Amino acid sequence: MGFSYKMCIVLRLDLGMSTGKLIAQACHAAVGASEMAKKENHKAWMRWRDEGGKKVALEAESLEELEELAEKADELDIVNYVIQDAGLTEVPPGTVTAIGLGPDLAERIDKVTGSLPLIK
Repeated sequence: MGFSYKMCIVLRLDLGMSTGKLIAQACHAAVGASEMAKKENHKAWMRWRDEGGKKVALEAESLEELEELAEKADELDIVNYVIQDAGLTEVPPGTVTAIGLGPDLAERIDKVTGSLPLIK
């Protein structure tokens, strides 16, 4: 079975966050984007969920890159959820750490994130 829908989670690797912190930020982005999409793009959210909820973790190099992704997503009317950290552990309060995009049709999401590398 192929996947027509996906969610992308993009994390800032320039902040030097620990692996655990990156995972926590990715979870915040995934949950936030899912909850927003369930309300704002319910049809796509249901199809994504029914296909298995594909998620892809990608890397960004800067705050500016995340801001550009959010802007592109807004232009294409793709749900996006920006994460600002509370600042209790590794980064200052308000630091933008991640963005969740979608879920939506993979071909639409790829217009925003298609050039980003996978996190390895």
